[in-house]
Amino acid sequence: MKNKLIIGFVAVIIVIGGIAFLQRPDIGNKVMVGSFSTDITGLAEVKSSEIVELKNGDSYDLTALIVKKTIGNNVVKMLAYNGMIPGPMIKVEQGAEITLNFTNNTDVDATIHSHGVRLKNKFDGIPDVTQKEVSPGESFTYKVKFPDEGMYWYHPHIREDYAQELGLYGNYLVVPSDRNYWSPVNREVALFIDDILMASSKIAVFSKASADHTLMGRFGNTMLVNGETDYTLQAKTGEVIRFYITNSANTRTFNISIPGAKMKLVGADGGKYERETWSDGVILSPSERAIVEVLFTNAGSYKLEHKTPERTYTLGTIAVSPEKVTTSYGKEFGVLRSNSDIQSEIDALRSSFNKPADKRLKLSIGIGMDMQGMMQQEQTGGYNMHMMGNGQSISNGLMMASGDPIEWEDSNTMMNAMSNPDMMKWVILDEDTGKKNMDIDWNFKVGDKVKIKIENGRNSMHPMQHPIHFHGQRFLVLSTNGKLNDNLVWKDTTLVQNGDTVEILVEMTNPGEWMAHCHIAEHLEANMIFGFTVKS
Repeated sequence: MKNKLIIGFVAVIIVIGGIAFLQRPDIGNKVMVGSFSTDITGLAEVKSSEIVELKNGDSYDLTALIVKKTIGNNVVKMLAYNGMIPGPMIKVEQGAEITLNFTNNTDVDATIHSHGVRLKNKFDGIPDVTQKEVSPGESFTYKVKFPDEGMYWYHPHIREDYAQELGLYGNYLVVPSDRNYWSPVNREVALFIDDILMASSKIAVFSKASADHTLMGRFGNTMLVNGETDYTLQAKTGEVIRFYITNSANTRTFNISIPGAKMKLVGADGGKYERETWSDGVILSPSERAIVEVLFTNAGSYKLEHKTPERTYTLGTIAVSPEKVTTSYGKEFGVLRSNSDIQSEIDALRSSFNKPADKRLKLSIGIGMDMQGMMQQEQTGGYNMHMMGNGQSISNGLMMASGDPIEWEDSNTMMNAMSNPDMMKWVILDEDTGKKNMDIDWNFKVGDKVKIKIENGRNSMHPMQHPIHFHGQRFLVLSTNGKLNDNLVWKDTTLVQNGDTVEILVEMTNPGEWMAHCHIAEHLEANMIFGFTVKS
């Protein structure tokens, strides 16, 4: 029997024989019961992802299962759609409508949220808003219509911190009606970038009661590309590959590059940019997508990298053989296209760019009753609230962050691990009404063009970045800190970095009762969500 002490700023977690005890002066020892099982006995092996091509009117059965998978040298329990991680990539024509017959055979309630797809409201997959949760053993039928070209994805909208982290994510690739929408390439490759937190040869435990790591989100210590720690791709000299990159991590922001290869940024969440641009790399927060085209001029080994100010991670390898591709699109690749079709589409909204903001949001963090009690105890000498480590401290109840506009790593592992929705309550504040989170009650009409100013102040209790996602609609990012964006693209999620003020223009086209929230899974679980209604 091995004992392990984990000392945090307000408590001690003692792990004895695999059972965790929470020790705090005010409550003594409390068994942390009700964790999700990590047992792999009798589980089927995970399968590689497949591309499933569906036509208008087709039906497809999608089942969430419990599987086992090898990560590094460890065999662990995970969750998978149709036994695959990532789930099957569903390829459809723009304008098609398909039926998804979903069955939940996991150990947690689930739904399917078709992220970024402007579908009918009743199929958006939001529990207690658009549907009842799908309990283990139950089924639900979704009808999904795809009005927009590009790369989208599907994932649960219940306990994302657990279910999505364990593998429930998959892409939709929507093929444009216009066959000349994209430049010609030799291949299209979809990449899910992710991380996962491993502990003692297993995936770190999750409580059934609620999410943890709600302060900063659950950062992983193991990087994954398409579910693999050793992702490799074979290519030929002169090949041009279009990569569709989706960030499915709970909280980690990635900075993706392929040193030595020439990269062109052509699209994002909802299709093409107004203009193509050369790029050394792309920054993607959770749920964002980037579409890049890459030319491999010379044979050799190219690294897929994630670069932060302090370190570089190798996520995978692209091995380019000396054999030349039969037809190279290098000449077409060398032209930066200006997309007049997208520019014309956006023209209808330009008259609204300079108007005052219709709505103003401020992002911050509050404290729950548990934390208030701890602070009161600290003031009377009951706790030591200053045992932070990693250069952080608590002063007058303020949890000071690093000051970097992006928190690239877990800067306070113990405190973050111990935080839960009762302690940390992330806040989206409507500055004009004073309402917060689910008390916000915005109402719009189809056809409205709503300008929203989002401020992420540096003076909150723990300032950090937030990827803000709007359901059912699409928007344009007009400016950041007053600097106008001169190359627009349709988005459904935007990263609001620490200290930034971002202005977006939301095109209200889709009637229904919708959600907007931070797409850090643990922040969503800690109340950082609000609703808005769009009437016909």
